[in-house]
Amino acid sequence: METVVVYSRRGCHLCDVLIEELLPLVAGKLALEVRDVDSKPAWHARFSDDVPVVEFAGRVVCRHFLDREAIAGILRG
Repeated sequence: METVVVYSRRGCHLCDVLIEELLPLVAGKLALEVRDVDSKPAWHARFSDDVPVVEFAGRVVCRHFLDREAIAGILRG
């Protein structure tokens, strides 16, 4: 199963909302991995000011808010 990655941080309300909205869209179709940007220097340097960030297949799909159309495009393949 392919994986969609969400870069987030603890205490981020936008992150919580995005993950809550994303979960039902990808359930059973994509694995979801949530990464805390504050846990690795490289993630922090790349995404600290932009969380939440959704990444799929190495490319950024959306930042700050869920782009449902972009997720639908991923699911269509």
